[in-house]
Amino acid sequence: MTNQFARSSSNPKITLEQWRCLVAVVEGGGYAQAAERLHKSQSSVSYAVQKLESVLGVAAFTISGRKAVLTKAGDMLYRHARQLLEDAASLEAAACKASAGWESEIAIGIEVFFPTWLLLECLDQFGEESPQTRIEVYETVIGGGPEALQQGKIDFAISPHIPKGFNGELLYSPVRIIPVAHPDHPLHQLGRELTLRDLRNHRHLVVRDTGSQRTSRTHTVDVAQRWTVSNMATSIGAACRGYGFAWLPEEKIRQELEEGTLKPLPLRGGNERQVSMYLIFADRETTGPGARRLVEIIRQRLRELEAD
Repeated sequence: MTNQFARSSSNPKITLEQWRCLVAVVEGGGYAQAAERLHKSQSSVSYAVQKLESVLGVAAFTISGRKAVLTKAGDMLYRHARQLLEDAASLEAAACKASAGWESEIAIGIEVFFPTWLLLECLDQFGEESPQTRIEVYETVIGGGPEALQQGKIDFAISPHIPKGFNGELLYSPVRIIPVAHPDHPLHQLGRELTLRDLRNHRHLVVRDTGSQRTSRTHTVDVAQRWTVSNMATSIGAACRGYGFAWLPEEKIRQELEEGTLKPLPLRGGNERQVSMYLIFADRETTGPGARRLVEIIRQRLRELEAD
């Protein structure tokens, strides 16, 4: 019995394509949707699933009305099939990177709080070492980085939020986020400590969460007037022109603070917030040598800054 089991388990009778059809039917909500997703005919998808059920001797679906509903056994097959497909994709990606040496392209997600000048210096140093590697940078806000990781769009992210199922490495000291407005803004004319009630009477400038499942986490104050923009530079520019107040990373507005076009608001109970930044790999084990080198350059540059 043991030898027979070993022989059968080492020679799987179900193909990856059959598992892919099963997963597509579940996630698409039916055979027609799965066929469209896989660019196959509905009959070929149906046959692949039926063949899988026949070989395994289990029913993956029952028919309820006009819908195919997972059985308990089908739910178990679906969960394992999805993991199998993810592992197969990771293995292929790792093989491609291993055969090609350094990657031809690296995609990274960088929270807008991260200093732009520092990122550009690190990218420039990496470019000198690997000039043929293209870099795609996703500038993310709040949920954008975690979502890009979960969708497999990027090799690593620098983000204040670690998505479920991932590990994050604390990268550097917390970023200081401060409330600011133009010196001539009415809030500064009050000549006293400000309360949240004071802020509610004025326009709040907010940078939009780049994740598709947007929440109110970017809204630091509940106000009647709000401008939501897609780029931090736009928010900074609007604040410098007196159109409203904003919570902005101190590192991003040093020049504006020095020139006097922005001035910190004297908010009672604390006029700063701190945000920790984490380095999060999409898959540390299959990350290519180029992405690992870029991460090391970023780490080294941050260590130098902390030592100064």
